[in-house]
Amino acid sequence: MKQVLTLIMLAIAAGAAVAADNYATVFKAQGSYADVRDFIRMGIESEGLVINNTGHIADMLERTGKDVGASKQVYTGGEQFEFCSATLSRTMMEADPHAIALCPFVISVYQLPNDKTVYVSYRKPAKTKNPELRKALGDIEKLQVKIIQGAIQ
Repeated sequence: MKQVLTLIMLAIAAGAAVAADNYATVFKAQGSYADVRDFIRMGIESEGLVINNTGHIADMLERTGKDVGASKQVYTGGEQFEFCSATLSRTMMEADPHAIALCPFVISVYQLPNDKTVYVSYRKPAKTKNPELRKALGDIEKLQVKIIQGAIQ
């Protein structure tokens, strides 16, 4: 319990979502990369969801950079959490079985070189004319926003 209270006391001041073209919604958070990352992980798990995979994107880019002739550091920290909700995923795929391509859901946490801001983002929902799928995608987006805002406030 004391650890939970400590984490709450370390709460991170959150900024509003910022635009990232048409493919992602990006939030800004203040605090350490490790704290924001851990709050996102805890937020996903507190919803009763299981993280299927953690993608260590910054590490991969750093490790493979010289192999592809790149020297630019893109991130000082960058991870993605992949997860699903049995209920929301089923609703989405019952609305359109081809929506399997939209699963799992992903929340990314990253920091840029020479930038103290920690960014948290998710993919914007696909545009569709299917009203059932549009509702399901909206519900998934609400869940992602809830997790992010809970973690960065």
